[in-house]
Amino acid sequence: MTKIDEIIYCCSLADHSGCREAAPELLSALGYDLSSWKDEESGKIRHTLYFMTPEEAQNAKRFLEENAPSYKEFGVIIDDFILGEVKKEDWAESWKIHFKPMVISPRLAIAPSWSDFKPAEGQTLITLDPGMSFGTGQHATTKFCLAAIDKFSQELIEKGNVDFKMLDAGSGSGILFIAASKLGAAKADAFDIDPDTIEVAVENASVNNVPSEKYSVKACSLMEFSAEYEYEIVVANILSSALIQGKEKLLSCCMDGGVLILAGILHSEYEKVRAEFESTGKCSQLYSFQEQEWRGGAFRVTK
Repeated sequence: MTKIDEIIYCCSLADHSGCREAAPELLSALGYDLSSWKDEESGKIRHTLYFMTPEEAQNAKRFLEENAPSYKEFGVIIDDFILGEVKKEDWAESWKIHFKPMVISPRLAIAPSWSDFKPAEGQTLITLDPGMSFGTGQHATTKFCLAAIDKFSQELIEKGNVDFKMLDAGSGSGILFIAASKLGAAKADAFDIDPDTIEVAVENASVNNVPSEKYSVKACSLMEFSAEYEYEIVVANILSSALIQGKEKLLSCCMDGGVLILAGILHSEYEKVRAEFESTGKCSQLYSFQEQEWRGGAFRVTK
């Protein structure tokens, strides 16, 4: 007989959205931990959400069923919600199939703990298992943020700024503030609206030998976050609507001459986000990057 604590409870759903990444991004933003499966022959897509109790799975099913009609406004079409169970060992093994080592740049690579990946000489390796939180480096938005952190941290160090600080808005697994810390940030602060991600982020920081005095991570929303100082690098990998709503707050966290990295943006929404931020007169785009349906941008902040 399988023990209760060896089971993960699930809510699976069908995805009929036109944009392949729209539903996973929405579900992640709602705080759900998920995996996705596509039948290549039929093209049908299902997402599975994971929970520690049956009540959480039931609540998610009820919430999504009630709100599914409103999500169509954002191009997300989901239905056929089904509750289920899976053994933890089966869940863990299914993740391993999809999570492979990834080289972000000559200075940075990501790999799971079970991999025998060997980093190149001088290359920083972040060990990160999927866990039940968003942010493994596999998603296009996360990869863009990692590459941008690598680029701008190197520029700061080359200019002699070895005490730079970084803010990670929407930290999830903690991969971005961990990368900043290992790439030279003197202090990396982070926050996420989902309190369940905090413990995971702290654990990941410990696994990667990031000293506790070099980072802080708390559970709060963007508008609730209180910055003690301004940052040379601010990264926000969250939904477009949240970016626009919190633009002034994000810009206020950046120091004059600092860099604001925005991600989590559908390509179709990017120009609107860019216009909203540049209309403040406090920043201008340095460059943008697109992969599939997603686009991110790096902005120079001027005050």
